[in-house]
Amino acid sequence: MAQRTPEQDLADLRALNARFIRNFVSNDVPSHSAITHPRFLCISPRGERQDRADYLRDWAHGFDPDVIIYWDVRDEDIALFGDVALVRATNKYVRVIDGNAVTGMTAYTDTYIHEGGRWLCIQAQLTAVAMEHWPGDDTIIDTWLRGVLQPQPPSVAQT
Repeated sequence: MAQRTPEQDLADLRALNARFIRNFVSNDVPSHSAITHPRFLCISPRGERQDRADYLRDWAHGFDPDVIIYWDVRDEDIALFGDVALVRATNKYVRVIDGNAVTGMTAYTDTYIHEGGRWLCIQAQLTAVAMEHWPGDDTIIDTWLRGVLQPQPPSVAQT
């Protein structure tokens, strides 16, 4: 097996973060299950702890394109600590609630562990972001409108 490098680890984790988001937007439970550790835990913005089984059960219907009409990923930051990595980013959303469009942002930190030759997400923690701390649009990586990935301008796609 080839020696791991920090550059390869960062590329792998960037790809896993993109897969994590695609899994959410497409409600893809099998793909998401494959990248979550058996001892995975999710901590919601309200502090609720959800085990892997409940989390994956909710994953099957977590994204509704008629409710979440806009979704983006921005401000990605990945930090390596040996066999542990923190993948941090922010999602901006527009959700239709009782006929009204509500805009907000949620920051997340996904903790990965390198185990058995691959990275697995062992914890996801979500935090509501106050408007004064919203990252700018210049940090957008990907954007979905009603669940459809939008093409990014070359200046964004190449960063």
